[in-house]
Amino acid sequence: MFKKIGPGILVAAAFVGPGTITVCTLAGVHFGYSLLWAVLISIIATIVLQEMSGRIGVLTQKGLMDVVKEEIGVKWIRNLVISLVLLAILIGNAAYEGGNISGATLGLGGLLGDGVLSRFYPLIVGIIAFVLLWFSGYKTLEKVFVGLVGLMGVCFLIAAILTKPNLADITKNMFVPNMPEGGLLTIIALVGTTVVPYNLFLHASLVKEKWKSEGELSTVKWDTIISIGLGGLVSMAILITAASAPLKEVSDVMDLAVGLEPLFGKSAVFFIACGLLAAGVTSAITAPLAAAFVASSSLGWEGGMSNIRFKAVWMVILFLGVLFQSFGIEPIRVIQLAQVANGMVLPIMAILLLWIVNKSSVMGAHRNTLFQNVMGFAIVAFSIFLGVKSIAKELGFF
Repeated sequence: MFKKIGPGILVAAAFVGPGTITVCTLAGVHFGYSLLWAVLISIIATIVLQEMSGRIGVLTQKGLMDVVKEEIGVKWIRNLVISLVLLAILIGNAAYEGGNISGATLGLGGLLGDGVLSRFYPLIVGIIAFVLLWFSGYKTLEKVFVGLVGLMGVCFLIAAILTKPNLADITKNMFVPNMPEGGLLTIIALVGTTVVPYNLFLHASLVKEKWKSEGELSTVKWDTIISIGLGGLVSMAILITAASAPLKEVSDVMDLAVGLEPLFGKSAVFFIACGLLAAGVTSAITAPLAAAFVASSSLGWEGGMSNIRFKAVWMVILFLGVLFQSFGIEPIRVIQLAQVANGMVLPIMAILLLWIVNKSSVMGAHRNTLFQNVMGFAIVAFSIFLGVKSIAKELGFF
């Protein structure tokens, strides 16, 4: 089974980053177990969309933007879509990379303390990510991610088990939707931090690095279901842990560790710090990698991950992330712009994805089934709602 695990684990690592950890922590602290159903829905939506993306990558042996460019016949529409997606992904990933570096830095601080070296923690994280990206091919990265995601999963699951949660309450809140007062924006955040547009590009580009024929589609599907399901389990474990913490407010996830320390001793700090460090490093690698894949497909670069322009893109994204964190720059405005951009690109990409996976000329006999289309259109409807709400909020209408 572990030999067959592939790109799905990188997708899981990409969405279970510091942003997801923070949102799940806030959801648990403010609303207890009551938003577990929102995490479950977001995981199902992610599996549905990522399976479509993976199927396209295996059957076409092309990146998602390559297929989109070929299938959109009207030149100005094609150029508009490419420009919008490229701009949204590059700006969004540059902004979020600061958060990824920040999360890994917090984890490192939790393990090593805030001594003289603490000012160099962002640079240390950046160097680790750079070395892994520069010297590693896909197969090496895959092994690194399996290890890091495994570490992250074990740490957060142990933290959740230590809280001795009420299993009956967990089961009820996971399958019975509940809208607590003031919980709407948190629900949107839980879905938005899991159903990530850039992961659609990342998945389609990575599956063709591992699998080459339609006979392996079943493996792709199960890789997606198992990997993203495990990522969802980690998200739920974080929420469950936070729901048991004696905290009213949290400024970052290490506050959760400190809040649990009176109950569980130093082990709480250790496990959560290790999990946060692993989550930060994996996301700090996948965000630049995804941006480079999108740029490569959009601009028609050859040579894959070894192309110097491909490497230049991820280096710029990584550099900006380290810069934001090292000099205390708060990329709030950039992140707000990224939220607007991602709010626009998610519905567009979901619609394009559904369009492509229903084209016989692209998918042949592997087009979507009726059930897949029903699920897909429900996700599109919700993503449009999510996008409108996100944009309206950032523009000050809510």
